[in-house]
Amino acid sequence: MILKDLVEILNEISPFELQEAWDNSGLIIGDKNQEVQSIVLSLDIDEELIDSSPENSVLVTHHPLIFSGLKQLDFSTYPANLIKKMIKKNISHIAMHTNFDKTHLNRYVGEKILGFEVLDEESFVLKMNCDMSFENLMQHVKNRLGIENLKVVKSKEHIETIALTTGSGASLLSFVDADCFLTGDIKYHDAMQASSINLSLIEIGHFESERYFGEILAKSLKNISLSVIISNSKNPFTYI
Repeated sequence: MILKDLVEILNEISPFELQEAWDNSGLIIGDKNQEVQSIVLSLDIDEELIDSSPENSVLVTHHPLIFSGLKQLDFSTYPANLIKKMIKKNISHIAMHTNFDKTHLNRYVGEKILGFEVLDEESFVLKMNCDMSFENLMQHVKNRLGIENLKVVKSKEHIETIALTTGSGASLLSFVDADCFLTGDIKYHDAMQASSINLSLIEIGHFESERYFGEILAKSLKNISLSVIISNSKNPFTYI
C-alpha cells in the first residue's frame, strides 16, 4: 500500500481536520509515495518500538513524535535520536491525537472500559450516568483501569453523573457539568479549583486512560490489506 492511501483511510476513520490548532496529527515522517509493508499501532514511539518494528513499516501512534517545529536535528537528543533510527529503517510515522480523542478514545474508555452509559459528548468531555457513592466509584475505576492508587478530590458523597477526558484534561475543569471529573495529569491548583466549585476529581492517569489507542484503531483496520501489529506501549513512569 502507498503511504498516502493509508493517510486517506485514517482520515476517513478520524478526520485530521478535527485536531486542535496546537496539535500535530497527520503524516509526521515519511514520503507519501512510499510503499509500506506493515502498520504498527502504539500510544507512543520509543527506541524499543523502533528496534522491534519491521523495515518499511509505518508507526501509527496517538502521540506525535514531533509536537512543534524543530530548529535543528542533534542526533544525540530527543526526538532526533529516534528520527535517525527511523530513517535508517525507512519507517514512517502518522499521529492521530486530538482528532482521535474526539471521535473514538473518550467514548471507548467511557463505554467499553468503564462501562458507563453516555449521556452527552461535547468535544473532549464525555458526560455519563453513574449513580454510585464516591467510594464505590473509586473502587470501580481502580478495577476497570487497573490502577492501584488514586489521587482524588472528594467534594460529594454520592455521584450521579461523571465527566471523562482521557489523557490530560484538567484545563477543561471550568466546562465540566457533572458531579465528578475523571482525567489525567491533575495538578495542585486544579484540585483547589475543583474543591472551590464542589466538583469531585479522580486522577485516572495519562497513560492508563489512553493505552487503548491501538486496540481501538485495530478494529477499524481489520479489513485492510496490510499486516497490523498492536504494540504494548510502556508507561514511562514507575510507581514506587
